[in-house]
Amino acid sequence: MDAGDPAAGPDWAVWAPEWDPAGRSAEDDALAEEELAAIGRTAGRVAGGGIRAAVLGVNDGLVTNLCLILGVAGASVDAGTVRLSGVASLVAGALSMAAGEWVSVRSQWEVAHGMEDALHRAWHRSPPVVMTQLARRMRERGLDAATAAKATRGVVQHRRTARETSLRILYGVSASDAGSPVVAAVSSLLLFAVGALVPLLPWFFTEGGTAVAWSAGVTAAASLVVGASLGYGSGRGAVWTAVRQLLIVAMASAVTYGVGEVAGTAVM
Repeated sequence: MDAGDPAAGPDWAVWAPEWDPAGRSAEDDALAEEELAAIGRTAGRVAGGGIRAAVLGVNDGLVTNLCLILGVAGASVDAGTVRLSGVASLVAGALSMAAGEWVSVRSQWEVAHGMEDALHRAWHRSPPVVMTQLARRMRERGLDAATAAKATRGVVQHRRTARETSLRILYGVSASDAGSPVVAAVSSLLLFAVGALVPLLPWFFTEGGTAVAWSAGVTAAASLVVGASLGYGSGRGAVWTAVRQLLIVAMASAVTYGVGEVAGTAVM
């Protein structure tokens, strides 16, 4: 076995005490490689801001527009008013989500770059101080003093990545971790619009109590799909996350419909 083989030393026992080196197989190695590759792809999407923005977008679209539609419908107004309100909410919400995500992610990126610049100035003022901090942080994460010193020298030797790597080691952030403002904005805009369209669609084909029932039904189904997808993607189980998503939408919708009925009665 080569020096990098996990079976060559006792370190693997900390993570996998039941693993038997004698039972190692090419199939298990291949499956482990696939798992790591999948984690890498997921990490890339998370770092890019796409997953967060997509989840927020579709969920907010479903909840926001269903609540608005039920609130307006609860006030006993005509179907045309409900449709107009729903379309206005879809457009305004999608644009608002996109703008908010862009500003948020862009701000994170700018702050991280500012931290990189400050770290660069610290390097030029006193390299030994920065290197001491790097080695100390690595020791805090479990490396012995000799290994931490060697790793610090390795970080410094890579001029292209030294600033970013140093910032990540010292403070746990980097400009690349902030993600893409454009990806976050576009994901939010499109998926909010898709989510908001779901409860609105029945009102183009029917009205009154039937439309209310269809809005609630199709939104509930969409919420179950979104929740199950999140659970499946995170490996936490699709059933619980689907039910949790449905409960959130149901509670928000019930409250809004009740407020609409009360407000409609008071105003009318």
